[in-house]
Amino acid sequence: MDTIKLPESLYIEESKTIQVYDYCSSKEMSRQQIILYQNTFSFLIEGSKEVIFDNSDLSIDNSKFLIMRSGHCLMTEKLSEIKNYRSILLFFTDEDLAKFIQKFELNNTEVNEYKSVHSFEYDKFIKRFVVSLIDISKLSKKAQKKLLAVKFEEIMLYLIELHGTQILQFLASNNDHLTQNFTRTIESNQLKKLTLKELAFLCNMSVSTFKRKFEKHYSESPIKWFQNKRLEYAHYLLNQKRKKSSEIYLEVGYENLSSFIQAYKTKYNITPKQQQID
Repeated sequence: MDTIKLPESLYIEESKTIQVYDYCSSKEMSRQQIILYQNTFSFLIEGSKEVIFDNSDLSIDNSKFLIMRSGHCLMTEKLSEIKNYRSILLFFTDEDLAKFIQKFELNNTEVNEYKSVHSFEYDKFIKRFVVSLIDISKLSKKAQKKLLAVKFEEIMLYLIELHGTQILQFLASNNDHLTQNFTRTIESNQLKKLTLKELAFLCNMSVSTFKRKFEKHYSESPIKWFQNKRLEYAHYLLNQKRKKSSEIYLEVGYENLSSFIQAYKTKYNITPKQQQID
């Protein structure tokens, strides 16, 4: 599976200006590796979307839209009932954001929790805004350049009015510390059924580099570490939530019930059923 680079793979001209693209598809994709070279609004119109980043993941239908930071992610797109997928994409750079913050003299406060993606509900204003983007996407590049600069300020000011400056601070926050980013990626995705290749991609590493760094940091192999974390989570579900093995084995990453029971017994020296009886 080839990696898709956005906005480059959409065959729109290379530019550091704000750009819009009306993306339509009749094909679903699952956990497609995406490199976002720019920050992106994804205004979903038809279908549903899931994105997994280094530190966060979200699933939305067409009642919501996303803002995504530039970086690596895994993206799933599902078609609507009429077999279509459509999203209006608005790309903007860190430089665009910095200019906006400076122009409107917005304070650059610290973010309590860093996340690479946020979702928001549509309202009447946002719906009208998206329609205007569709109209602008049909104009000449010269006209788009001028209008989109204004539209970017419009959407950012509106979201700040609703949600405060916190909405833009997560985009402007510094996320360059490699070790912190690596551990955050691992621990945010410890219960997801991601392959080593997918995890390495989110960390922007080769699989071999990822495995070496993982074993150096955690002192055991990725397979063993993830298995232990999932079994610990299963232990919690069995004992605190009183769930049955048959209800949780898929959730904790096992393809069948018997393999889960065997792995659990190997770790805890007792079967899940015996654990609950005790």
